[in-house]
Amino acid sequence: MTDKIDDLRVVSASREIAADPADIFELIADPAQQPRWDGNDNLAEAPAGQRVRAEGEVFSMTLTNGAVRDNHVVEFTEGRRIAWRPSEPGKEPPGHLWRWELASTPEGRTLVTHTYDWTELTDEKRQVRARATTGDKLSASVERLALLAEREANSAG
Repeated sequence: MTDKIDDLRVVSASREIAADPADIFELIADPAQQPRWDGNDNLAEAPAGQRVRAEGEVFSMTLTNGAVRDNHVVEFTEGRRIAWRPSEPGKEPPGHLWRWELASTPEGRTLVTHTYDWTELTDEKRQVRARATTGDKLSASVERLALLAEREANSAG
């Protein structure tokens, strides 16, 4: 039964994007770019100059409701993978994780997978919102990211 519960607590969406992985990754790893493609309409802004370059870094983001979140980078491979755990400023992350993975395809495209994992979420107040974060919402972010990355790739080429 635990496996079924965990399955419900990990949602993901994938799509091939007609753009270079490095260019797509730049849109993800620079928090100031994230509100441009956020499919949850949850991110308002992030200060410039926070481009993530390593695991262990923390970047801040202002949400559309005015709250600020510190995002603790827990996985990082340049151009391939980034994941972070959000928290209230100065507090430990309550256990949910956002992950982006990029892989080149033989056709010269990039397979992008976006995952939300709340298997370790301990804050019961956040679980209602976590349950509402469905694959459709992740797909919306991936789609917006694809449109942005492909538009930028076409204008550069």
